[in-house]
Amino acid sequence: MATNVRGLVMYSLSPYEQKAFAGAISKGVPNMFRRFRGQVFRVVPPFIGGYLIYQWAQEEHHRLMRKNPEEFVNDE
Repeated sequence: MATNVRGLVMYSLSPYEQKAFAGAISKGVPNMFRRFRGQVFRVVPPFIGGYLIYQWAQEEHHRLMRKNPEEFVNDE
């Protein structure tokens, strides 16, 4: 299916010469921990703040939805 296109050069590497997971454990895992440690303080605080605001809003909503017993003292 390859067509000859003037000026286009295509290179490929034999599958027998490739190492798909070369260094995945020895270099990839430590790099993952390093990147996680570098980003955790940028990502986690907004999530904690959002959770605290959500929790406060839920409690406030439940508090406002309660009926006041003093309004029903004279009901029969």
